[in-house]
Amino acid sequence: MVDYIKELIIKSLLKSYKSLDEEYANDLNFNIEIQKKDEFGDFSTNIAFIVASKLKKKPYDVAKNIVDNIDSNLVENIEVKNGFINIFLKKQFFHEFLKNVLENKTLISKKIGKGKNILIEFVSANPTGPLHIGHGRGACYGDSVARILKAVGYETIKEYYVNDRGNQIINLGKSIYYWYVKHFNTTTTNFPEDGYKGNYIKEIADNLVKEKNKSLLKLSQEEAIQICAKYGAYKILENIKEDLKNFNITFDNYFSEAELFKNGYVDKTLSILINKGFAYQKDGALWFKSSAFGDDKDRVLIKSSGEYTYFASDIAYHRNKMERNFHTLINVWGADHHGYIKRLKAAIKALGYDDTKLKIVIIQMVSILKGGKKLSMSTRESRFVPLEWLINEVSVDVARLFYCLRSPDSHLDFNIDLAKEENINNPVYYIQYAHARIHSLFKKAKENNIVFNQCGDIELLENKEEIKLMKCLYSYNSTVEQAAATLEPNKLANYLIELASLFHSYYYNYKIIDIKNICLTNARLNLCKSVAIILKNGLNLLGIKAPEVM
Repeated sequence: MVDYIKELIIKSLLKSYKSLDEEYANDLNFNIEIQKKDEFGDFSTNIAFIVASKLKKKPYDVAKNIVDNIDSNLVENIEVKNGFINIFLKKQFFHEFLKNVLENKTLISKKIGKGKNILIEFVSANPTGPLHIGHGRGACYGDSVARILKAVGYETIKEYYVNDRGNQIINLGKSIYYWYVKHFNTTTTNFPEDGYKGNYIKEIADNLVKEKNKSLLKLSQEEAIQICAKYGAYKILENIKEDLKNFNITFDNYFSEAELFKNGYVDKTLSILINKGFAYQKDGALWFKSSAFGDDKDRVLIKSSGEYTYFASDIAYHRNKMERNFHTLINVWGADHHGYIKRLKAAIKALGYDDTKLKIVIIQMVSILKGGKKLSMSTRESRFVPLEWLINEVSVDVARLFYCLRSPDSHLDFNIDLAKEENINNPVYYIQYAHARIHSLFKKAKENNIVFNQCGDIELLENKEEIKLMKCLYSYNSTVEQAAATLEPNKLANYLIELASLFHSYYYNYKIIDIKNICLTNARLNLCKSVAIILKNGLNLLGIKAPEVM
C-alpha cells in the first residue's frame, strides 16, 4: 500500500506541476508514514516540504495542489495539515489486507534484500572460557538481525571467528597444564600470572588426565602446554557451540584464525601492505601506516620479538571476507572494541577495498540485577555470569526478548526478578500470553459448536479499536523493514509489545465469542487469528517461541 500511495502522490505532483519531469519526481526521497493517531489519518507524507524550495512555493500550497489532483477509490478522505498530507483510507483496504494475512500471503516484502548477500560475524568469543551474559547479548542481537535480514530478502550467512592462537591460547594451555601437573602432585610452579581461573579449567585438566594419564609429564613443558592449549580450546569451543545451540543459535561457518597462519594468508596480506607502501619496518617491528587513513597513530603488525599482533590476523581475516564478494559485511563487537574501528577500516582501504561495505555494530555492556543488586563480572578471575546460568534461570525466550528490548548502543540492566515474573509486567509473558489467549478463544468457539469461516464476515470489523488493530497489523512489514535497515531488532520487539497490548485491550473491552451473533463472532475470530499469525511470525524473527497454551 505504501508503494501505491507513493505512486498516487508522484502522479498528482506531476499533474499539478508540469515544470517537474518524471525522473526528478521518481528520485524524490520523501516519507510515507503509517500514522498511529487517528486525527492524522492512516498515512501521511512530507513531500510538499521536499519540493517546495524547488517550486519556490509554500509547503501548504504545494500540498493543497497535490491533494486536489489525487483520485483513488481506496481513499476515504485526504487533507492538508501544516504542510503534511494526511490520507484516510476506506475500511475496505484493511479488510482486504486482513484476508492476505489469513490466506498466508507474504507478510514481509523481500524487495529490500533481493539479489544481495550479507555476512554477519558475531559472538566470536575467545575459546578460553564459557560464554557469559555479555556474549549472550551479542549472540542474541546477531542472530535476530540475521533472521530479520533474511526475512526481507537478503541471503544471510552467519559466521563465528575463532581466535584459536596467540597469547590467550598459550595462557589457557599454561592454566590447564598447572592443574594437570598438580593432579600428580609434582608441581613446583605457581599458577601462571595471566592464567584463567575457574572450575572449568580444572575440569578440562581432569579430563586430560583421564585421556592422557601421565604421558604429558614425559614431554617438555613447552610441548605439553601446546597440547593443553589445543585440547582446552577445542573443549571450550564445543561447550560454546552447545550453549549457542541451547540459545537457539547456530552458525553457518566457524572460521579459524590459526588456519590463516597455516596457509600463509596472513604473511601474504602483510606483503600486499608492504608492496603498496602502507607497512614499514621500525625498531625491529613491522608497522601499518594507519595514520595515512585518519587513525591517530600507526599500528604494530609484528612485534620486535617476531610475535604477530591480533590486528595482523584481523586484517587478513577481513581481506578474506572481502574476497568472498558479499554485498555487505556486518561485525558485531563488544563495547571494548570501539577504538578498533578506525584502524580496521584503514586497513581495508589500504588493501584496495571499499570500507563502506563493512558495518560495525558496537554492543554495550550488560549488568545483571538480582534482588536490587548488580552482580560483578571478570572473566579471567572467573567472576562472571555464564549464559548457561541465565538460560536456566529465566528460559531462552525470556532472555532473548529482554536482550532485544534495548537498542545495541544502550547499556542493558537485565532484571532477573522481573524476567521471572509471570504477569503483564513481564513483556515476554505479555506477548506470549496474547498468542496463547487467541488459541484459547478458538478452543472456546469449538466448545460452543461455532464453525469458524476463515476470511468470512470481515466487513463487520469497523469499530475504532478494530481498525486500530488492523492498522497495527499492517505496519508489521514496515517495522521489519525498518529493523533490517537500521539493524535494530529492538524495533520489532517493541512493536510486538504494542500489538499484544492492543489485543489484550480489545479482548477485555469486546465480547469476542457471542453465540447470539455468529457472524460478528466469526469476524472477530478472523481478526484475532491475524494477530496470532503476526505475533508468531515476529517472535520467530527474534528466535522466540509462540506457545499455544500457557
